[in-house]
Amino acid sequence: MPKRALVTGITGQDGSYLTELLLQQGYEVYGLHSQRATLNTKNVKHLLNLVTLIPGDLTDQGSIYKAIEQAQPDEVYNLGAQSFVKTSWDLPETTSNVNALGPLRVLEGIRRIKPDARFYQASTSEMFGKCHESPQNERTPFHPRSPYGVAKLYGHWITVNYRESYGMFACSGILFNHGSERRGEQFVEQKITQAAVKISMGLQDKLVLGNTAALRDMGHAADYVRAMWLMLQQAEPDDYVVATGETRSVQDIVEFAFGYLGLNWEKYVETNHPDFTRPAEVDLLLGDASKARRKLQWRPTHSFESLLTGMIEHHRNAYLTSSRPLRLSA
Repeated sequence: MPKRALVTGITGQDGSYLTELLLQQGYEVYGLHSQRATLNTKNVKHLLNLVTLIPGDLTDQGSIYKAIEQAQPDEVYNLGAQSFVKTSWDLPETTSNVNALGPLRVLEGIRRIKPDARFYQASTSEMFGKCHESPQNERTPFHPRSPYGVAKLYGHWITVNYRESYGMFACSGILFNHGSERRGEQFVEQKITQAAVKISMGLQDKLVLGNTAALRDMGHAADYVRAMWLMLQQAEPDDYVVATGETRSVQDIVEFAFGYLGLNWEKYVETNHPDFTRPAEVDLLLGDASKARRKLQWRPTHSFESLLTGMIEHHRNAYLTSSRPLRLSA
């Protein structure tokens, strides 16, 4: 019998890459999707006839129970979240309900209905926030700097608590920044690469950004979902940092994207705009994934340059095949 997996957040970037991996491994895949708004299946439209979508919501305990009852999963991957750090200041209660209590609801559903299922929680480097050491590893103290980071920290610790209290196979992946052409347009690397392409084609005049000095450890989502899967294949549950071990600034992304397209970024980019600054900034995130490399035999396969090149070419192909006419700049 094939393994069965339940994935929350299946239509997102990580959910789509993880689903592809699970299908390649022969799994039956079930995906929890919200019916509160129009379902955006752009990332998984090529997979819809291969998976079973179950209506549900991380804010609704009853729907989670029903999803676990229907899927009877061997593995549960909780990737659903309010995933935008900036939005978390505008919607702190919603962020907490989804990102903190959501994992609790899933864990409680597993405990009551399918206690032998293995659980993965999508933790985040934003939990480190105001870093007390660099690079950050599994023993680094947490100091989140946003409602998003605080909520994710609850999800992280409740996963540890259920593992220790009930003997559940529950893991958290403390994933550092990871992107792809499937990531939401609100994320900075997507915003920059898309704007650079549009500017090069005369579809946009300028790009406005906030703090471009912030340093992040950036990888490719396809690499990072492989680490998620590997965590649930181990003999014992544990938590792992997943990162490349290299930092890049937002400014580095700007210079690469515009330079790749033959543009002088200084002509088009406005920085430190107050509309894009946060009440509390995270200046540096740099991960030490030694444990994942040693115990999971995990390695990133994409470079910073290949990540951004793939995003740029994706956007360029999308606009070249678009039926919209080009708008010439003045």
